[in-house]
Amino acid sequence: MKALSGLYLVTPGASIPLATLAGQVATAIDAGARLVQYRDKTASPVERHRRVEALLACCRRAGVPLIVNDDVELAAAVGADGVHLGRDDRDPSWARARLGRGALIGVSCYADLARARAAAQAGADYLAFGSFFASPTKPGAARAAPALLGEARTLRRPLVAIGGITPENGASLIAAGADMLAVVTGVFAAPDVAAATRAYTRLFPTEESR
Repeated sequence: MKALSGLYLVTPGASIPLATLAGQVATAIDAGARLVQYRDKTASPVERHRRVEALLACCRRAGVPLIVNDDVELAAAVGADGVHLGRDDRDPSWARARLGRGALIGVSCYADLARARAAAQAGADYLAFGSFFASPTKPGAARAAPALLGEARTLRRPLVAIGGITPENGASLIAAGADMLAVVTGVFAAPDVAAATRAYTRLFPTEESR
């Protein structure tokens, strides 16, 4: 598994036709996206299976990991690279036992450092915090302060920032300690997906400058 750093793409809901969604994901990967999460709260189980299989094939061709939001069994069924777990999901250690040692397991920690500490102890591979800014995806989400990222560095896990992140405000979160920026609307609602993706990827230091 490549180091977790860069743009983390999170898919929008089922309202986008699959062919369009797959094309957008492929374009974003070509433009520099480093990780893809399939997130869909509304599609039927059959449709979700169909969609994640198509996106997994796209990610496999590009060598980019694809993980599934919430659904450990779906991730196992299609052979996804891992799963992202929220507040109402099973423990990371259970997901690890189900998906195997090589699975990539992330956990939403919101603005809760204690939750992040527990997730790290349970074997989470990365910790996600947010919402840092107003988000059209989760308008009612609790806000996290950028300083939380600095505090979480002591947990020695890659840190993901999410929530209303734009190319204009994302640099401040990287400076605060984020390894990845998770984005939905900023890429998928953009008129030019490639240009939007590159605007985010330019925020990250190059290998030469690290």
